Amino acid sequence: MTLKCLRQFKDGVAIAVLVAPRASKTEIVDITQDRCKMKVKAPPVDGEANEALIAFLAKMFGLTKRQVVLESGSRGKLKTFFLPGIDMENAERVLLKVMDKFKPIKECG
Repeated sequence: MTLKCLRQFKDGVAIAVLVAPRASKTEIVDITQDRCKMKVKAPPVDGEANEALIAFLAKMFGLTKRQVVLESGSRGKLKTFFLPGIDMENAERVLLKVMDKFKPIKECG
């Protein structure tokens, strides 16, 4: 499965994101569109939301915060982050695992 929100480069992967700030928690809510939809708890004030997203992505992909680069969208809801050293296969695996973890469980009935 190729996720449309990811782009492979020779030295890493770029992830395109649509962000909703001031959410109840920071999480990824959809990976099926051209941009991964994410909620971030932090407000969009003084770069707080950007810092929270960088920390979240760094933890999720096993990178340091300094390695995650906000390439575009520092002042808007449409953002692109660069994740160095991550290939497309690993990026997709991480995102699918995160989404599967939060998938609602259907009741038998």
